Amino acid sequence: MPDGSATLTLTLHTRIADIDAADWDACAGAGNPFVTHAFLSAMEDSGSAGSQTGWLPQHAVLRGEDSRIVGIVPMYAKSHSYGEYVFDHGWANALERAGGNYYPKLQAAVPFSPVPGPRLLRRPDSGVPIATMANALQQASKSLGVSSVHVTFCTKDEWDGLGDAGWLQRIGMQFHWENDGYADFDGFLAALSSRKRKVLRRERRDANAAGLTFHALSGAEITERHWDAFYAFYQSTVDRKWGSAYLTRSFFSMLGERLGDKVVMMYAESGGKPVAGALNLVGDEALYGRNWGCRGDWPFLHFELCYYRAIDWAIEHGLKRVEAGAQGRHKIQRGYMPRHTYSAHWIAHTGLRRAVASFLIEERAGVEAEMVALAEESPFRKGED
Repeated sequence: MPDGSATLTLTLHTRIADIDAADWDACAGAGNPFVTHAFLSAMEDSGSAGSQTGWLPQHAVLRGEDSRIVGIVPMYAKSHSYGEYVFDHGWANALERAGGNYYPKLQAAVPFSPVPGPRLLRRPDSGVPIATMANALQQASKSLGVSSVHVTFCTKDEWDGLGDAGWLQRIGMQFHWENDGYADFDGFLAALSSRKRKVLRRERRDANAAGLTFHALSGAEITERHWDAFYAFYQSTVDRKWGSAYLTRSFFSMLGERLGDKVVMMYAESGGKPVAGALNLVGDEALYGRNWGCRGDWPFLHFELCYYRAIDWAIEHGLKRVEAGAQGRHKIQRGYMPRHTYSAHWIAHTGLRRAVASFLIEERAGVEAEMVALAEESPFRKGED
């Protein structure tokens, strides 16, 4: 490879099981559970991510002269654009109208998980630059004959480095709650305007007055009984949104087995019967909200399980933030503020690359303007309250 990386070799792997877990995690680090061998192997072993669902693993592995793994990219050959949360259907349509084939493409991502985090995984002592990783992914795309490579929900540093390497840069937006050193939930409420503070207190009061029993379960506390109930919640949510149940029942059991205390479930019961659950994963700095589901109609239960109890848990465990995922302007009034997300794209077709570059300039201006406008809806105190 160029850029001073001639001693590195690149291989692609169609199963994460073919890559040693210790080597993988030495590159991934422990900060973000979604890029660990445990999480991604659960995706594959459960049948959630694989050729049958249009997510064929093509994990990129870089090795040095001594055959030691120095870099890894969790990557998939995609035959569609579903389960990614960074939308490129318009790009696909444009290339197909021009007589080209957009699929298959390569996606460096965590399947079905719009969670920001590292995507170009490198051993801390490897010294492998992002430009080398970018070049490796371009080589992989050419060898496979695919149209493009997409690195989605990457870190800002990766985004900057890929941009320097000539990749197209895209921004998006999510809503995150940030811990400003609060001692407890009341400390967070004190930072809000009096009107917003009253709204949140009323919502919590009503949710907790409905006769439900709440639990924050983690690790071995989450049994197969809980997973059975949660999977039913998950399916009901998917049905209501007219989506696809990407995740299999066995995925959730494997998740609990392999990630242990990194899994936290907010769980609600009525008369001993499960009525709702919210699934979270724990990183070094953040609690990541993922799936949620409910049976019945309970006042403000979604806000209580997904937002407020997540804040409680994050404060108690000293985490810096709660990442509540994509969409949901209503999150702002609960203290979850808009934050950038990043992705980078390499497109082989010159005409499409030029058109997408122009589109991204306009889109970025729109996202930035929207974030400024949304920030004006902040529930936090402005000056005297």
